[in-house]
Amino acid sequence: MYRIKKVLNHNAIIVVQTKENKEYLILGKGVGFGKKVSEYVEVSFKEVLYSLEKLTERGNAKEIIESVTPVCLELANEILNRAEETFKQIDRSILFPMADHIEYAVKRIKNHEQISNPLTEDIRVMFYKEYKVAQCIESMLWERLQIQIDEHEIGYIALHIHSAINDEKVSQAMQIAQAVRECISLVEQQTGKKIDIMSLAYNRLMNHVRYMVVRAFSGERLKLNMNDYMEVKFPKAFQMAEKICKEIACSLKINLEEVEVGYLAMHIERVTSEESNSNIHHT
Repeated sequence: MYRIKKVLNHNAIIVVQTKENKEYLILGKGVGFGKKVSEYVEVSFKEVLYSLEKLTERGNAKEIIESVTPVCLELANEILNRAEETFKQIDRSILFPMADHIEYAVKRIKNHEQISNPLTEDIRVMFYKEYKVAQCIESMLWERLQIQIDEHEIGYIALHIHSAINDEKVSQAMQIAQAVRECISLVEQQTGKKIDIMSLAYNRLMNHVRYMVVRAFSGERLKLNMNDYMEVKFPKAFQMAEKICKEIACSLKINLEEVEVGYLAMHIERVTSEESNSNIHHT
């Protein structure tokens, strides 16, 4: 059984689990309607229970809930419901940092201080399914608060959804997107060619850089060393890969194994090769 500690609104209440004396947030349509403090409630299958003992990237769940309006908690919950439909298993503790982000996004939009994010396009391609789910906030925010949210804010929410389905933190997902953008920009600079963000070549290179950074975070190592072969066979691509690996390692403060250079060179060679069938066009 759960004893009501605080009624946030008709759809959100804070409760205490009587046996363990732990606090939880219950979200669900009408869960708080007509309820009073100290009343006892059960959790039905229509409602979602969130532990307030969680520590998140943005701080303690109990602290976040003090500064976030109930409607932003509801919005985050509804987005996670959509994410669960798409991805099946998700980590719902992301509700608190996501609600916190939505709260600040709403304030920014009301104050006409909308942010821009140079990585939005990369996030949209790299985390395609997550971005599609995050787009549901557009109609929700308009219906509830008559607020129009832009693609940059949706991009950040997509990163929260990605964090809910992976072990990656939101900040880590952002670093991966940043590494991909740096890599693509450096390849474009070196070759004088613009890589089409919707092309297969971009997609392959993007995925390789993404997993290269994930390997650096997790300490996983590639078994086969292709450096000697790639350095002799494709020296230009190899030099480019060396430079890119150094710059990414430096900007993200991560350790990239030497063996990564050869694999990156192979993908750069594919992208820059004249025989490539990918949709690359000159600027």
